[in-house]
Amino acid sequence: MLGSVDPKEVKGEAKLLSLPSLRTEFIECDANGDLKWKEVEVASDLACSSANTMCKVEASDTREETIQANSGNSKIRVSLDTDSVNKLTFTPEEAKECARLILEELQSDEVTIEINDQSAKSTYTPPATTWSTEFLSLKDRPHKALSSTNVLLRAHWRRVWIVTLWLAACVGLFTWKFVQYRHRSAFEVMGYCLCTAKGAAETLKLNMALVLLPVCRNTVTWLRKSHKIGSVLPFNDTINFHKLVAAGIIIGVILHAGVHLTCDFPRIVRADRFLFRQTIACDFGYTQPSYLDILASTEGWTGIAMVILMLMAFLLALKTPRRSPQSLPGPIQRCVGFNAFWYTHHVFIFVYALLIIHSMFLFLAKDFTAKTTWMYLAVPILIYVGERIYRTIRSEMVSLKIQKARIYSGKVVSLEMKKPPGFTYRSGMYVFVQCPRISKFEWHPFSLTSAPDDDHLTMHIRSLGDWSYQFYSIFQEALLSGQPNLPKIAIDGPYGSASQDHAKYDIILLIGLGIGATPFISVLKDIANGLNKADKGKANRKRKAYFYWVTRDQGSFEWFGDVMKEVSCMDKNQGVIEMYNYLTSVFQEGDKRSALISAIQALHFIKNGVDIISKTPVRTQFARPNWPKVFSGLATRHREEKIGVFYCGPGSLGRQLERLCHGMTAKTTTRFVFHKEYF
Repeated sequence: MLGSVDPKEVKGEAKLLSLPSLRTEFIECDANGDLKWKEVEVASDLACSSANTMCKVEASDTREETIQANSGNSKIRVSLDTDSVNKLTFTPEEAKECARLILEELQSDEVTIEINDQSAKSTYTPPATTWSTEFLSLKDRPHKALSSTNVLLRAHWRRVWIVTLWLAACVGLFTWKFVQYRHRSAFEVMGYCLCTAKGAAETLKLNMALVLLPVCRNTVTWLRKSHKIGSVLPFNDTINFHKLVAAGIIIGVILHAGVHLTCDFPRIVRADRFLFRQTIACDFGYTQPSYLDILASTEGWTGIAMVILMLMAFLLALKTPRRSPQSLPGPIQRCVGFNAFWYTHHVFIFVYALLIIHSMFLFLAKDFTAKTTWMYLAVPILIYVGERIYRTIRSEMVSLKIQKARIYSGKVVSLEMKKPPGFTYRSGMYVFVQCPRISKFEWHPFSLTSAPDDDHLTMHIRSLGDWSYQFYSIFQEALLSGQPNLPKIAIDGPYGSASQDHAKYDIILLIGLGIGATPFISVLKDIANGLNKADKGKANRKRKAYFYWVTRDQGSFEWFGDVMKEVSCMDKNQGVIEMYNYLTSVFQEGDKRSALISAIQALHFIKNGVDIISKTPVRTQFARPNWPKVFSGLATRHREEKIGVFYCGPGSLGRQLERLCHGMTAKTTTRFVFHKEYF
């Protein structure tokens, strides 16, 4: 099934919903005031109404058709201007074809149009088919509604226990070190400032170790394969956990460095000489230092250097400088962006080197057994360094041959490559891409749009930043100039993502906004390929997939048009996959401004089985989906079942969908489990 309707059903819908609006449009848009709806006027109205396009109509001698028997002589030419508000584009040939469709439909026996000089009346004989929408009735719920707390705990219990464990570890380490230094002789000089600084330092050791683990992507991908481990660890939140630990590092640095600089060091400098000699003189070579002496020491300058490097990396990792540098003042824009984030994040190599040096020259810890920083860092650093070496070797060993490249509207590059030997992956996974002509050091993540069983790899890369714009420009130049050899690229991966968890559910809802549809294209192809497999064990598994693609530009449908046609053909008579396209640049159906185009679309679909907007068998809906209605319909259709909801797109809609999942889970017998893609 397609997200559209069966052609026979669409015919009834077209007659029921579209023709009354067509008659209204006829009355309001009669070009020459003769109350005769001519083919040119239909074509012109198709181009002009609904603020979709603008047109110019010129007339000269030739025959024209009208609804009535009258005829005249004129030659028609329709020219379309696509620079419109909604940017919905039709060629002149398409406009004329649509005009003929309307005229044929209006001249059918089921429609009668009566016209006089003052008004236009119409009588309409509706088809026998009637339409009804099944809504979820709260009165029919056979179960007691769950509390919001219960729903949230069921949805986020993996996050809850991991964050609780992390917080408990931080509090425990801080308290342990705080109490330990409360009973040291140095407490007589520095007091609770020393306890606070040392407690924060202990949490820093833990967090500097933990922050590396979420970015060890090969290890995470390998662990995801285990169902038992995946059932208790929230692998889809690795980036969020990385950010959480980074926030813990910021707090630790502020406490540790801030208290040392503003409290501990001044107290050491101003301490009574007799008290200094009795307590901590041996740790300073029996010489009471000045403030500058402390800052110039190995412990001092390494600590300050780490703070500066961390501050630079943290600030450039914030969302605004990383993704929206244009919103910042002009001089700052040149110093921010993704590249700045990428390179400054790698200065942490120097931070870790400085941290090791810093930990070996502590003032109050001369015994090697008391220098425990290396114990925290050893395993995570070994894993991270090993992964980097492995990634470098693997990316150089993988030989990629680009078989086909295409440029689409919206500055999208589609690449088809021969699958390297031994390259295995699951649908929904992603790879990192490097283009040596742009940079040998930059790797950017992109979802694979091919299915695991395909003999090739495909990707769709849209220009959304500096690197992707250069990537698009390079391939555009190569294709336009007809270069025999396309630019070389390297890939690293594959890596696991939230989308690959679709295999855990019998029923899935896939929601992609714009280029965010890429991971779900792979999932759809994988499911479609599975429909024709001879594996009876898998064939007996009853699956259902709903795909909602929301985009603003009509040209976007070109990106995955071939895939949608292929999936539609493979799913024919199976009813496993339902696809829904939504174009937000056109007013929603039922709005007077989109009445004509809605009718044209329905009639074209009846006659040709192809949507006139997307040029695919998937019928395009207008405006944005009514998400509460979508979820209500699914809850009604799949009672007592669990639905995996997968989303890739802006965070604002993601939060709305997550709230809907929680709300519908609480109010119905259907459980919605939300997953969001993070890169």
